Amino acid sequence: MRVCTLVMLIVSSIASVTLSAASTSPEALQVRVVQQPAVDAGKAGSEFNRAPLTPVPLTRFPVGSITPRGWLRQQLKLQAQGMHGRLAEVSKFLKWEGNGWVNPQDKGGWEEVPYWIKGYGDLGYVLHDETIITEARRWIDAILASQQPDGWFGPIAKRTGLDGKPDPDMWPHMPVLNALQSYYEFSNDPRVLTFMLNYSRWQNKLPPKTFGAGYWPRMRFGDNLETVYWLYNRTGEPWLLELAKKIHENMADWTSGIPDPHWHNVNFAECFREPAEYWMQARDQRFFHAPERNYQLMMGLYGQFPGGGFAGDEVCRKGYDDPRQGFETCGIVEFIHSFQMLARISGNPLWADRCEQIAFNSLPAAMTPDLKALRYLTAANQAQSDHTNKAPGIANEGAMLPYSPHKFRCCQHNHGMGWPYYAEELWLRTADGGVCASLYAASELWAKLGSGKSAGNVRIVEETDYPFGDTITLTLDTAKPLRFPLYLRMPGWVQKATLTLNDQPLAVDAKPLSYVVIDRTWTEGDRLTLQLPMHVDVKKWAKNKDSVSVAYGPLEFSLKIGERWSRFGGTDAWPEWDVYPTTPWNYGLVLNQQEPAASFEVARKAGPLAPQPFTPEDAPIELRAKARQIPAWKLDRNGLTEVLPQSPVKSGEPEQSVTLIPMGAARLRISAFPTIMAEPKAASSPR
Repeated sequence: MRVCTLVMLIVSSIASVTLSAASTSPEALQVRVVQQPAVDAGKAGSEFNRAPLTPVPLTRFPVGSITPRGWLRQQLKLQAQGMHGRLAEVSKFLKWEGNGWVNPQDKGGWEEVPYWIKGYGDLGYVLHDETIITEARRWIDAILASQQPDGWFGPIAKRTGLDGKPDPDMWPHMPVLNALQSYYEFSNDPRVLTFMLNYSRWQNKLPPKTFGAGYWPRMRFGDNLETVYWLYNRTGEPWLLELAKKIHENMADWTSGIPDPHWHNVNFAECFREPAEYWMQARDQRFFHAPERNYQLMMGLYGQFPGGGFAGDEVCRKGYDDPRQGFETCGIVEFIHSFQMLARISGNPLWADRCEQIAFNSLPAAMTPDLKALRYLTAANQAQSDHTNKAPGIANEGAMLPYSPHKFRCCQHNHGMGWPYYAEELWLRTADGGVCASLYAASELWAKLGSGKSAGNVRIVEETDYPFGDTITLTLDTAKPLRFPLYLRMPGWVQKATLTLNDQPLAVDAKPLSYVVIDRTWTEGDRLTLQLPMHVDVKKWAKNKDSVSVAYGPLEFSLKIGERWSRFGGTDAWPEWDVYPTTPWNYGLVLNQQEPAASFEVARKAGPLAPQPFTPEDAPIELRAKARQIPAWKLDRNGLTEVLPQSPVKSGEPEQSVTLIPMGAARLRISAFPTIMAEPKAASSPR
């Protein structure tokens, strides 16, 4: 994740070796290191793209194939019991009566139900929660029944125009289509394909200019484009590619640059990926490389701090690039989704690194520990989080920083896709009949692997505390001996990974940002253990006052700040919270100038992970460091953290020991630190 200037390459491999464990013959075991999973158009099925689309190296397993375990399952259970799973108790937009998604003649309904059902259904599928699945099905049935004879569905009012204009508003339909894709993969309900084809035929009859009408649809038609390709791969209808071309050519141009004049943070997080989607049809490398170029442009200007987000505050503003600027919770989950899609399309493991970075370091802190309230904006430096107006330091007027289940209607409904989508992409299918561990977390996969008639069912159980632990153990169960390749992603921060098969070491040079591939005949009980040793890494942000951030493996760290939670509104069942600091936060780090990483001591808590490890009290890993306070660095008059001072800072305050915790556990955060100016050495006395 700290490799910032790599470009995506489509190359078959960077190394290939045949090795053997002590108990395995060379013919039975091949281990190699590759830059991306193999792409074989002759062997890949339509799920890797039907011709003439370019085959992709990775694709998802059907929804429901992966069962999360460990801390990730606990996040999902908290989500089911919390704000997202019970949002109908809170949100006026999820009322059944008067809702245009239930009765098309009713005027109520825009993006809120689509946003919510997109994550809510997947939450039920990954947890196999029948209550959630049944409630999601109730809404899906109503949406399917809302389709008009010509293919339009949902509120009729939105068909007649956006903001009084004559063109239909197709934006809210896009997240509905995403929800239907997941539902179909989980249920194989044949109504879905017919429904989606009918709607796509209606779209294809529209004049091209209609696809450029309306601000939100024009920006976000990449969502619709992804659905069109998904539908094409399952039906083979050739006119769908005509529709895809019409969408791409008439939507906002994300290929030439960042089209939004306001650089709206959710638009970017959601849409910058679109050219890579269209590359699958156009086969022009400028489309393939556009997302990385745009990502580097955005992050180079506004993302010069840890956590994986950028200085959005809903919209980016020149001169407002300090780590106190926030990133919408909507933007966090949309970034996760975009990174996952780009990892599958390109095979580049760097996108999975970026997905982990924002999922581990930003998403947990955007929610209360019980997941019953969220914060609209989460920043890398956020020493106070309350409901008072922070403008003009924050772009929007009003209460942008408290935790609330009642406010922020976009994030209120959209945040729920984050952890379910993450769980669904832990494992990916490879085009050579194999499987890829793309994102590491305790889980269980049931899949059919192998090629042709020799394919068979496999169960893989992944045991790990990652990202809080460095060891990942995979146990495989097969009904019969079965040969297939197993890909293991090597993160960009890894230095010397080790690998054992059935307790026998496999000697392989696992390069950062690559995949180690173990290709063999697997049998019941085979056990593969991967260790990814973590180390402290100190990054200097030259574009942001020469501040520094600290990472340990995939986790980035924040100062541990005492928290006082104060209720300011809401109800007893669904309260709203301000969070105030109870301990000093305005520290600069005292670093070893020759070896900055040696300035930190790693402390691990003994015993199993707490059910909710993303809290200051239960964070499994802490870093100890030396620091001095900077008295002039304070909260501004609105209670917003002041901008960073230029490092190094001279401080006459006494040196103290401070504790750093993972950013995801820190609702109050100082993660981009000033450094303290080294004291001059005393001159030697003359002899």
